[in-house]
Amino acid sequence: MRQLVALPLVLHLFSSAQGVNAYAEITAISGTVLTVGTSAESVTSFAAGKDVVIMQMQDDVIGANTANNASFGNLSAIQQTGSYTVRRIASVTRSGPTLTSITLTAAPGVAFNTGANRAVQAITYELLGAGGNYTVSSALAPSMAWNGAIGGVLAFQVGGTLTGGANITADAVGFRGGARDRFTYTSPCNTTDYVWSGTAAGTEYFATKGEGIHKNTNAAFTDGRGKMLNGGGGANQINAGGGGGGNYTAGGSAVLGWSCVADAGGIGGIALSPHITASRVFMGGGGGGGEGNDDVSTDGANGGGIILIKADQLSTTGTCAVRISADGGTAANSGNDGAGGGGAGGSIVLQVPSYSFAGTCPLTIRANGGDGGSVNSNTHGGGGGGGQGAVIFSTTVPTGSVTVQTNNGTGGCNQTPCVGRAGSGGGINGAGVMASSTGGLPIELIAFNAEPQEHQVKAVWVTATEHDNAYFTVERSRDLIVWESAAELPGAGTSTSELHYTAMDAAPWPNTSYYRLRQTDIDGTSEVFSPVAVDMGNAGNGLVIFPNPASASLTVLYNGLDNATAIRIIDGLGRTVPVPLRRYAGRAELDLSFLTAGAYLVSLEHAGAQQAQRLLVQR
Repeated sequence: MRQLVALPLVLHLFSSAQGVNAYAEITAISGTVLTVGTSAESVTSFAAGKDVVIMQMQDDVIGANTANNASFGNLSAIQQTGSYTVRRIASVTRSGPTLTSITLTAAPGVAFNTGANRAVQAITYELLGAGGNYTVSSALAPSMAWNGAIGGVLAFQVGGTLTGGANITADAVGFRGGARDRFTYTSPCNTTDYVWSGTAAGTEYFATKGEGIHKNTNAAFTDGRGKMLNGGGGANQINAGGGGGGNYTAGGSAVLGWSCVADAGGIGGIALSPHITASRVFMGGGGGGGEGNDDVSTDGANGGGIILIKADQLSTTGTCAVRISADGGTAANSGNDGAGGGGAGGSIVLQVPSYSFAGTCPLTIRANGGDGGSVNSNTHGGGGGGGQGAVIFSTTVPTGSVTVQTNNGTGGCNQTPCVGRAGSGGGINGAGVMASSTGGLPIELIAFNAEPQEHQVKAVWVTATEHDNAYFTVERSRDLIVWESAAELPGAGTSTSELHYTAMDAAPWPNTSYYRLRQTDIDGTSEVFSPVAVDMGNAGNGLVIFPNPASASLTVLYNGLDNATAIRIIDGLGRTVPVPLRRYAGRAELDLSFLTAGAYLVSLEHAGAQQAQRLLVQR
């Protein structure tokens, strides 16, 4: 939504999958200041003037669901997991080349949680095409896979038309799959332990759980068949498969192991569909690892990552076949051991109001779950299939030469030839396709400014997007502590177009004061943006009245004359006409509603002297 360039800009990228983002781990937030832990800036860097996505990747959401039973890994409360917002960088600080903090132009507006069992990251929200059109001529992908602190997200914006000439992917770069167990030295099946330490004795009986939206830091919780929220459970002995990861739908559970009469396989990761919106999305959960005794078990696969795209139009042209995908990974097949679970599909958010696809260049948009690994031997444990991800459109689902998919991953075979399978991802294929959903911000503010205009203050601002925006309030303050309303304008509700607003403060304070913008949602929640200073001293010292002509009311400014002793309205016969009057520092508000039409004088007495201006009252 920036200034458009007249001709399309084609950026030629030379690697097979080019990253565009920088990432920073956010360890603390205070007002507009983000404290940075680890960061990755090999592709681009954080800098003043850039937009950033701030996203809660994981939160402390497991609560008390840590007992050794089937409820292990259930969701307690969603907290802020998956929530994100977009802000602009005011400045950054570094220690040498190392990024240490990011200061935003406005506070995040979301109460992100940092600290134990939580992960928040900032991602540069790159503007491709210099504000104009942009053609993807070589594949785009996240600059790095999720590593437990940063990565896994591809985010960019295009001011004009985004033309897809190559793939845009975030496949298998999300939450990580669980590690396999290589050897088991005892034969009885274990169907009753849902959680086990990854470091204590007996770890050879259990594979590792897949990663999910709870940031686990407790070694005692890492292994065993219980899920880790949307991460699939790790397999138990003997030779069982890992559970599939979950996202929009649940992952598939693995079933029997070798010689077992009850299920020893990992439980599939939970479904997150009740919490998914355009402003809250998740990476796909990792699949659980397979358990083995012959060193041929396989790891769980990674979930899909996240893609955030904003453009005026998405199109294809020419002759090609391209995709935008955030698929979960498929687990490798195993031999005479248990196989890993598939990763869940990730999430794609397309904030795009218009689409145009060439019949000779079809586009596929998908966030499919990965398949569980199969067993290439007699009866052992195949891995569960990954759940489907989410594809979210700000408009109706586009039609024409486009295919949109959120399919569940298929459970792996328990033997060869395939007689039985582990569970596939849950729900109906395509359930994760969501239309007409806008987000991640109530408002994305491009600019706000306030400046003197004659004897008033003119406030102007521009929004790129609005979501459930009820109204704006322009507020003013003398000291940046106490604020009052100066003007109010209705918002656009929901919009993906650039909108311009103007409001006037007809009775500003003299000298220096401060103006800021407050935006209020339909549900009553509000967000405040950074203030700007306005100096009215250039109006000069003396008497100023407006509007003139007037009808119902009059503002009298006496800049620099705060000790004025009297303000009078004088009619054509020289008589003082009493009017209701309220005085403030440097100004007065007069009620003229009962005056008859005609010419009057407004008189101001100050330090024994008198100033007067002619006033015309109209009806």
